[in-house]
Amino acid sequence: MTSETSRTPPPQGGVFRSDGGSSGNFPSTPTARFAPSPTGPLHLGSLLAAVGSYLDARATGARWLVRVEDLDTPRVVPGCADEMLRTLEAFGFEWDSDVLYQSTRRAAYREALAELATAGRTFPCSCSRKDLATDDEAGYPGTCRAGPTRTGPTATRFRVSDGAIHFDDLFQGPQVFDLATCGDVVVERRDGVASYQLAVVVDDAYQQVTRVVRGADLLSSTPWQIDLQRVLSLPQPSYGHLPLLLEPDGAKLAKSRRSLPLDPSVAPRALFSTLTHLSQTPPPELAHSSIKEVWKWAIRHWNPRALAGKGNVQCPPEATGSRIAL
Repeated sequence: MTSETSRTPPPQGGVFRSDGGSSGNFPSTPTARFAPSPTGPLHLGSLLAAVGSYLDARATGARWLVRVEDLDTPRVVPGCADEMLRTLEAFGFEWDSDVLYQSTRRAAYREALAELATAGRTFPCSCSRKDLATDDEAGYPGTCRAGPTRTGPTATRFRVSDGAIHFDDLFQGPQVFDLATCGDVVVERRDGVASYQLAVVVDDAYQQVTRVVRGADLLSSTPWQIDLQRVLSLPQPSYGHLPLLLEPDGAKLAKSRRSLPLDPSVAPRALFSTLTHLSQTPPPELAHSSIKEVWKWAIRHWNPRALAGKGNVQCPPEATGSRIAL
């Protein structure tokens, strides 16, 4: 399907659940997705996540969807979403339905918030990041569980369940998270915008996503999302977390040469390099083939076992978004 910049039609069968979604059962067609935020152009790290998700979908016979996570309006760069879609097309990605924009889904998030409130699972929170002395979402100490500690605007937090979340990650293996350690998570910001954690759960259910393949930086978000799915009686997808692409010195990919926008003129070579970052073993001559031939080989030879337990991979010193070392 070509890039769809038109807005997704209104949902059929309910605002926040798709047809049949309320039963908690999986749909008959396996479905995966790639969900970038239009806050900057796609770079090497974005490409690794997109390629891993796409290969997993195509190799398992799943549909592959694109969702634009454009809720954080102050950070959205005008024109960025369209540019991301053009870049994906230039790199040979083909998605199987219209692009879904989260900015069209606000009514769905309000409905989910109302359901959580009715279940007694939310509370207002007046804590700021300064109050909590951390930018990390995890470990909220429950300060406002009995009520806000100050007047003024409040966020809304989800009161997590007791116990632990267990799941088998497609690449990282068995995972166990203690929900008390994770802490209550924000589901609506002070400005009334639904948080990432809530929006992704609602939209995965709406799009009937059965396989979520994404970067390992989101592994720690998974227990919150599974807990929300259970409380909202939504299906739980399979989760697989790909290794993060790091700087040559092991630091997080910074705003350097390696995070420059992807250059479609070197798409086949960039795709070849990404396959090696994903521990695949493409033949050297494939680096000089067409995009179509690279994808054909990659889908046919996709080996997820090669990623077992790999949480990160270091980027070669000479690799950039516009010049990929082979």
